[in-house]
Amino acid sequence: MNAPAGSTRHAITQTIAIAPAAAAPGGVPPLPSRPGAAAVQAKGWWRAHRWLLLRRAVQLAILALFALGPWAGVWIVKGNLSSSLTLGVLPLTDPFVLAQTLAAGLAVGHWPGQAAWIGVAIVLVFYALVGGRSYCAWVCPVNPVTDAAAWLRTRLRIRTGRAPNRALRLWLLGAVLAVSALTGSAVWEFVNPVSLTQRALIFGGALALAGVAAVFVFDLLIAPRGWCGHVCPMGAAYGLIGRASLLRVAATHGSRCNDCADCYAVCPEPHVITSPLKARAGAGPVIDSSDCTNCGRCVDVCASDVFTFTHRFDRRRD
Repeated sequence: MNAPAGSTRHAITQTIAIAPAAAAPGGVPPLPSRPGAAAVQAKGWWRAHRWLLLRRAVQLAILALFALGPWAGVWIVKGNLSSSLTLGVLPLTDPFVLAQTLAAGLAVGHWPGQAAWIGVAIVLVFYALVGGRSYCAWVCPVNPVTDAAAWLRTRLRIRTGRAPNRALRLWLLGAVLAVSALTGSAVWEFVNPVSLTQRALIFGGALALAGVAAVFVFDLLIAPRGWCGHVCPMGAAYGLIGRASLLRVAATHGSRCNDCADCYAVCPEPHVITSPLKARAGAGPVIDSSDCTNCGRCVDVCASDVFTFTHRFDRRRD
């Protein structure tokens, strides 16, 4: 019988990221070599962290745009990541929020206005091109929280816990829409960690901070990399949106791979790497799984420059 997806991922991550080295005096194994150390030596610190730093810059810039209004009275962007209006003319609407609103409308007879439809159309086209879960890696404020939990988990050598089956997030997506239809309310928005994190960073508040802390503790102690890839229904929705996206990461230079496994150690969805990298079952070099977040960390930490950003039709391999 096949092992659950969560247990397989946990085994891969623990084997690669926390493989015990020779024991130091006293019988305590030393910490493993930091993933990306070889990349720093081979191509310099900037190129070994480039995509990570660009992601953080984008995330901070987005939060800053939202914060300028309440902090400085400069209202470039009004609203939040669920629904916003930029410069008074550009509406953006989260597709999962609109889906909840539509479901709730079945109960109360209230339907989204024209701006919401325009906003969701813009978002759908954008993420259908760049990859739905690019939102998770480049925009979502929860991402730095779960990345911090993953880093600390490795540093503390925590080996307990197991992520649930990744199908859970799809079931939750369906359940949220069903409950929204029954109650006439967009129910996920009451507990959405994305909204809570944004609120905590801009306005503070004990409840919002508690929500952020809960996600951090969940990923740290209960389910390694569990929230974003296995539980979050927003991530599931964006994964569906970007199933056929144009922008992709590819193992174009797979012949250079020296099996250091640094890419697996840093990837939030390591199961997406193996087939393209090793050409298993005739797989091409492009990582075409909708689980890939296009975070670029595999590109950063590979000392041999195996990975690159490209398009989904690029089948070059050497």
